[in-house]
Amino acid sequence: MLQYPPEPFRIKVVERIKIPTMTEREQLLQKAFYNVFNIPAEKVYIDLLTDSGTGAMSDNQWAGLQVGDEAYACCRNWYHFEDTIRELTGLKIVVPVHQGRVAENLLFTALDTLGKIVINNNHFDTTRANVLAHGGIPLDLVIPEGRDILCDHPFKGNMDVERLEQTIREHGPEKIALVMLTITNNSGGGQPVSMSNIRAVKEVVSRYGIPLFFDACRFAENAYFIKLREPGYATKSVRGIAREMFSYVDGCTMSAKKDGLANIGGFLALNDEQLAERIKTELVRIEGFLTYGGLAGRDLEAVTRGLVEVLDDEYLEYRIKQVQYLGELLLANAVPILRPTGGHAVYLDARRFAPHVPPEQFPGQAIVVELYRRAAVRAVEVGSFMFNQTDPVTGEALHPPMELVRLAIPRRVYTETHLRYVAEAVIALYQDRNSIRGMRIIGHGNSSLRHFVAQLTYVE
Repeated sequence: MLQYPPEPFRIKVVERIKIPTMTEREQLLQKAFYNVFNIPAEKVYIDLLTDSGTGAMSDNQWAGLQVGDEAYACCRNWYHFEDTIRELTGLKIVVPVHQGRVAENLLFTALDTLGKIVINNNHFDTTRANVLAHGGIPLDLVIPEGRDILCDHPFKGNMDVERLEQTIREHGPEKIALVMLTITNNSGGGQPVSMSNIRAVKEVVSRYGIPLFFDACRFAENAYFIKLREPGYATKSVRGIAREMFSYVDGCTMSAKKDGLANIGGFLALNDEQLAERIKTELVRIEGFLTYGGLAGRDLEAVTRGLVEVLDDEYLEYRIKQVQYLGELLLANAVPILRPTGGHAVYLDARRFAPHVPPEQFPGQAIVVELYRRAAVRAVEVGSFMFNQTDPVTGEALHPPMELVRLAIPRRVYTETHLRYVAEAVIALYQDRNSIRGMRIIGHGNSSLRHFVAQLTYVE
């Protein structure tokens, strides 16, 4: 059995966690209308709902909180923040925000997206919702291997460069507002994008004058996969690989709640001064002054230090192999998962896990509910429940290519024993998979982000 390297840190503070009784869990699910976002966190034993903002900060980051400068304008932490991001990305203009979806909102507000296409390898939920909210048309152009759950392609997050060029020619470059690469590709299983693919995408968009941005929230994990898997990068530093990645883009949005190793924070970085001025105007209107962007000075400092720590090779080796370890435990027991494992999560293949539950009855959500009911483990569905789309002509529901359940592992939080507990719970559920019941929506189902708020019950 594959083992991952020991943690390159030791524990200094612990938090008590408990497993609520089966009766209590069943009552909580009913009260939550079978939406696990409504389950109180203290009633969750192992919380794999998301890796966003749920990690453990280091002693260095906690120390940084003590030097927070809470001046309204131009606090000293802002300068540290700005210098660190400029050095990391090579991008000139840095705009702080309190989390990644605000960066997306600011970007799509400042861009002319109305009636235009925004191309991505795969839009995640809030990115897609922000594009739609600004009148844009989100289009996913991940390579075919990225939609093949069993394919072992090393860079399943890559964009289909041929389809990208075809799309630009078909619609005209003036109809393409932006091209984004999500690194790593969250909707597609946390899969990385190769450096050669980044370069190829850049070459295409440059010919047509279309800006290229990263959704960079897991940039360090992506860089480490390049080091591991792409020829010519094995001896290069992760920092150097990351800097090369950013050298090909015109800007990025970033949720620092992932590879910033912080509990809150993010930024927008770019080179276009005119676009930046429109973004800054909107920032002041909805978030705060240009040098804090909705964050306390202490949080700016925590993010800054996290962006340095995340590029440590030993940490990234542990991080990637911890996720791989959970995946190997499940594969060894024939549990169907998306392969290969990604950087931040293991994704269950809900179609093969519960083949008797049709997409319109949300097999992923049914698995999520049952996993909490049986083991107090909270996961999240990434499938027909999350990505609700309808055919514009027929009005029929359009189901995504994959029905997944994401087991997102918070950074520096859970031990090997915790992961074995999760694996045992998933394995036991898979062995009793025929008992899994389909779900239906009974309330708040029309939102583009309905998975956060919808109410469900079992199909009779």
